[in-house]
Parts: sequence; C-alpha cells; structure tokens
Amino acid sequence: MRKLLLFLLLVSASPGFAHVGSSGVVLQGQAGAYRLLVDVQPPDVIPGTAQVTVYVESGDASRVLARPIYFRSGDEGAPDYDALEPVSGQLGQFQGIVWLMENGSSSVQIKIEGAQGEGEMVVPLVAMSTAERDMPAGLGWTLTALGLLLVILLVTVIGASVSDGMLRAGQVLSPQQKRKRWLNMGIAFVACVLILYGGSSWWDSWAREYRQYMYKPLTATGTVVRQDGQRVFQLKIDTTDSKSKRGANYLSYLVPDHGKMMHLFLVRTPGLDAFAHLHPERIDSTTFQAYLPKLPAGKYLVYGDIFSYSGFTETLTDTIDIPELVEGQAIRRTDPEDTYVVTDPLNEPKNIPLDANVVVCGKPGTRTALLDGSYVVWEGQANQVFAAGKPYQLKFEVFAPDGTAARLQPYLGMAGHAAVVRSDGSVYVHLHPVGTVAMASELSLKNRIADTARVFKRAAPGIFRDSIDRHVAALKKMPDTERENFLMQEMGMEVTADSTTHEGMDHGSSISFPYAFPRAGQYRIFLQVKRNGQVLTGIFDARVEEEGI
Repeated sequence: MRKLLLFLLLVSASPGFAHVGSSGVVLQGQAGAYRLLVDVQPPDVIPGTAQVTVYVESGDASRVLARPIYFRSGDEGAPDYDALEPVSGQLGQFQGIVWLMENGSSSVQIKIEGAQGEGEMVVPLVAMSTAERDMPAGLGWTLTALGLLLVILLVTVIGASVSDGMLRAGQVLSPQQKRKRWLNMGIAFVACVLILYGGSSWWDSWAREYRQYMYKPLTATGTVVRQDGQRVFQLKIDTTDSKSKRGANYLSYLVPDHGKMMHLFLVRTPGLDAFAHLHPERIDSTTFQAYLPKLPAGKYLVYGDIFSYSGFTETLTDTIDIPELVEGQAIRRTDPEDTYVVTDPLNEPKNIPLDANVVVCGKPGTRTALLDGSYVVWEGQANQVFAAGKPYQLKFEVFAPDGTAARLQPYLGMAGHAAVVRSDGSVYVHLHPVGTVAMASELSLKNRIADTARVFKRAAPGIFRDSIDRHVAALKKMPDTERENFLMQEMGMEVTADSTTHEGMDHGSSISFPYAFPRAGQYRIFLQVKRNGQVLTGIFDARVEEEGI
C-alpha cells in the first residue's frame, strides 16, 4: 500500500508530456553524411535554456550549430543558429545551450559542417514551464536591505533639495523651511511606497499569470467493465479541468503514431511482473477502449501515449484494478498487434509457473528466451551498473532457436520497440531504435519546417478528426506487409528486402535503443520485436546509480 501511495504521489507531481519522469530527449540519426547522437535537456522554466549535447559517431565534424524552431512560427520565424562548443578531451562531442522563449511543441535544429560537407537534423522537443524558481533567502534579504537604503537616500536627497539647497554658508533652516523639508520628505516617502506597492502588485500579477500557464497534464480515468463476458479497458480523458487550458477540440487534433491513435502500456505493480502493450480504439474525442488480454488480476499502472498534430506528445497516467478473468471465455483482441506477457516479480525468486505467455527476466550480459523458442542477448557486462543521466546504447541481439541470427520483421514500422519502467512507476518511457522521440512528432515537425507559412493554420476540428479516423481505418484494413511498408516510408525509412533502415541505420538481427536513465533506481525493460508474424517480448532488469558513486 505504501508503494502504491508513493507511485501516485510521484506520478501526480511529474509532467505528463512525452513520457513520465524522463524529460530529456535522446535521438540518434543521420545529418547528411554524419551519424549523430543528440541529447537535449529542456528547461523547466520558460523562457529558459535547453542543454544540447551532440555526439558525432561517424564523420569528421568541424562545426556544430543549433537553433530552436517553434511549431507555430516554423522555419520562417526561427532565430539564427548558435554555435556549440567542442568538449575538451572528448573527440567528436559538442555542447551548448539554446534559448527557448515559447511554451509548446518545438524542435532543436542541428546543423553540422565538416569534411563530409553539411548536414541537418531535427530533434522534436516539448518545452513547457513546469516549475517556479524561488529566490534564495540570502539574496532576498540583501535586495530588501538595498531597497530600503535606496528609499532612505532618495527621501533624504529630495528633502535636502527643497531646503538645504537654498541656504547660504553659515545659515540654519528656519522653522518654515524645516516644515517644507519634512513635508516633501513625507510626500517622497509616500511616492516611494506607492511605487514599491505598484511594482509588487505587477510582479504578483505576472507570477499568477505564469502559474496559470504552467503545464498541467491532462487527467484521465481508467476503468474495467464487463461486456459480453469480456474485460474491456476504457480510458476517459477529462476536458472539464480548466487548469490544463485544453478542451475537447484539442483532442480532435490527435494523430496516429505508427498507425495507432494510442499506445497503451499496462504494468502490474509492485512486482512489474505482468505487461501489456495495447492499441485502444477511439470511441469519441475523449474515450479510448480496448479488450484486455489474459492478464492476471491485480493493480496495474496505466501509461497511455497520445500525439497532437503539432508534435506535442503526452502520456496519460492512472492506476486500475483488473479483476479475475472468467475461465473458459474466448479472448478478443482490439488490435492484432496487442500483446501481453507474464514474468517473475522484481527482486523475487523465479518461481512463476511456466505457460504460453510467461517469459523469464534477464540482465545485461545474459540472454532470455522468447515465447517461440528464440532468444535475446543483451550485450554488455554481467551485473553492469548504469550511471544516471549518461546516454547509453542498449544493444540487443536476437537469435533463432538453432543459434543463428534471427530475421526480424518490421513491427509497427520499426525494427522494434521498448518500454522502460522504474520500480516505483515514477519513470516510464517508450523507446524506439532512434531514441525517445515519437515518430509522429518527428514527422510533424519536419513537415512544419518545410512549410513556408509564417503562422500555422489548422483545419476545423471535426474535419480534421474525420480525416484521421478514415486514415487509421484504411491502415487497419491493409495487409500486414503493405501496412508496414507504408508506415516505414511515412516515417522516412528505406524499405529493403531483408531489413529496415532509418536514414542509413541498418538493424538486421540486432537492435539498439539510445537512452539516458534519468535517476538512480531499479528499472525493468520490456523489449518487443516481431518474428514470423508474432510479436515477442523479452524482459530485462537494470540497476542505475547516481553518476560518480
């Protein structure tokens, strides 16, 4: 019970955009002939500076530039580039800051110059004010003392200017002159008080407005209902909360990511020993629904990723109680690619009963078997400990049952997916082989940069939503191969006979995910790949400590 309350407190305090508890953006890709890994840490106060680190993994770069591009104003309204400085002693690493002046969906455009010519790369970014900065107590008292001193000096100078300035040498103030001095000093003091009061009121008003426009995550409520003997999960988004500054029309501008309107992840707490990746259907603007697979009963963490046309991504969070399944009832699926697995609880002996959907958890440097008899090896040292905040390549190699390299099929337009969850549920991220960025966001912002309109104009909510619903319905009717090819091409991937590549990155039977664990703790990684038409899930645990410990 205490762990559950801790989770609820952490989730309620964490921003819901992009992911949960992991605000940084890590993206790997090609900028012309250069292969880059970019790590962007956005500010929690806007205006503010984003910390940008660029790792040039291939190519000889001599100069790296960066600038922000906001979705609303696009490339036409973007500022000039700022140069990133080479990091001393780190070959191919550049670091610097980018000023972000507007809330909302934006991107950092990277421009690189070197021996292989020029290249560009766009890193989607959600920039929102999520915190207030308190003035340090010492600074506050110092400024107060200086302000009082200035008031005293100002009042004294004004009093002297209307009395002492009229005296000749050796003269003293007459009673009338003294009264005039005190009168003017009183007037000056009142004027200073009024000025200070006006300034304080203006500051308080500005602070209230700032708090009003601080990011407030959308709230959603998950429930499980019975329909024709089936357990049906429903997630309803609350649009009545004025704090979020978004209404029902906002939800009409959602777009699919990898062909799905929502990616829903359910993880049983506290052991993280049951996992499902579902794709609910949109029933109306605020309601999503999906049949539940054969998950065991218990309390589950809910993470639902949704995506706006502007590139703004959010994760809806909740907890639900899933009741026992009625024995003998045939299980329906909302989407053919909905999956689930059961595994051993975190930090407990591996004593789970093996059945058709049970996998055993692994660690770095070990292998774990998949449901079809193939297995995955997490490349790395046994018992490896990761440092918080440091980017890593989480590399996995998939092998067929006979030990040969497995042939992976595209899964939702990519070589694979992964979900990373901290033991207390306070960190969640949906990873792709290119990083933490949702492909819908990357595509949306690239298209916006190509658009020459200074201010973006959107279609009417109903028209936009209907067009998206028709698009998703058409995708669902496509044969698997045709749909995967369409999704890969839509996301800028090259479709080949044996593998998929994204801007030159060939995965083959191996797959890697660039990621920086945000803070210390225990994490569970749910890796998903597709082989012989079946989505397979491998589960691994990672231990993370603060850097330098």
